[in-house]
Amino acid sequence: MKYFVYFVSIVIMQYRNIGQFIRLKRIALGMSLNNFAISNDIEPAVLSRVERGMQDVKFGVLVKIAQGFKMLVSEFVIEYEKSNFTQN
Repeated sequence: MKYFVYFVSIVIMQYRNIGQFIRLKRIALGMSLNNFAISNDIEPAVLSRVERGMQDVKFGVLVKIAQGFKMLVSEFVIEYEKSNFTQN
């Protein structure tokens, strides 16, 4: 059990900056938070909390975010993992 907890801790640490990554990608598209959220069927308040690191991103929301960037969720995660955000 302790190895599972250790693994989960590593995964959580690796994805702790995903909200900042989402925000920068959204801004690069030139979209406001409200426009991006509404056009991708996400509550703006949820997206705001995710981007600010106040809420973990749920898988269903992550799928919608990836689709908003015209990506599969796997492509989005790979791009995030290759970014400098995972090293902060």
